[in-house]
Amino acid sequence: MSQSAIFKGVVVPYLLLAPQLLVTAIFFFWPAAQAIWQSLLREDAFGLNSEFVWFENFIEVVTDPTWLDAAFRTLFFSAAVAALALGSALFLAVQADRNIRGATTYKTLLVWPYAVAPAVAAVLWLFMFHPNIGIFGRALNAMGIAWDYKLNGGQAMGLVILASAWKQVSYNFIFFLAGLQSIPKSVLEAAAIDGASPRYRFWTIIFPLLSPTAFFLLVVNLTYAFFETFGVIHSLTQGGPGKATETLIYRAYTDGVMNLNLGTSAAQSVILMLLVVALTFVQFRFIERRVHY
Repeated sequence: MSQSAIFKGVVVPYLLLAPQLLVTAIFFFWPAAQAIWQSLLREDAFGLNSEFVWFENFIEVVTDPTWLDAAFRTLFFSAAVAALALGSALFLAVQADRNIRGATTYKTLLVWPYAVAPAVAAVLWLFMFHPNIGIFGRALNAMGIAWDYKLNGGQAMGLVILASAWKQVSYNFIFFLAGLQSIPKSVLEAAAIDGASPRYRFWTIIFPLLSPTAFFLLVVNLTYAFFETFGVIHSLTQGGPGKATETLIYRAYTDGVMNLNLGTSAAQSVILMLLVVALTFVQFRFIERRVHY
């Protein structure tokens, strides 16, 4: 028998919400407001002098051909990371949901990579695919494939996509596995009795029932690819070679931290935030229509 808590007055509910609201205000709203304000200023490298320039920083950013190249590169990178991470996780979750020997160990091992920090994940892939010391990098060169991601932009982009997607597979796997286990087995058994093949059962029963989980993970993975892959790129390629792996988040870091161009760096951060908000809106506005709750 469940009981619901009833508070007399509004003081206690607000006190219970206060810690979370305080954390959100300090670590999200205040930095976001600071970035918006700083994007309207032109400052020297040490922040001693500033001038209010309205939207000049934004105009300078969006008219820069190298920034536009980074924007298209980020869209491709984010789509590739999300597709690879979601597809791999769904396949592994379907396999883990079967009645196989050692399933618990199998599931535990698949969750472990999520505990690895992005920079550490990048170092692991570096040791595997480094052209001189990496086991796979040396093997590729031994087979006659000219592998050197430090010189080849396409190879560098492929490597950071693989490393970033690998880091996110475990997170997606947990949610997909939970969604699969929540599907009533009686529904699948009835479809099997009616003669439906495993592939038909997956696309007509399992995947539609997983669509709310898949939609949630799509939003999370695109946000991850936009913002949280900085550590992977910085540790593996540092945006190179020749800016081949420089995404928007890494370009904002380069302009702000390395080049000390604080105004345009803040403008890029605001634009990136608006892009993610717009992308999320499009997903909820159009893609969610295909989701079955």
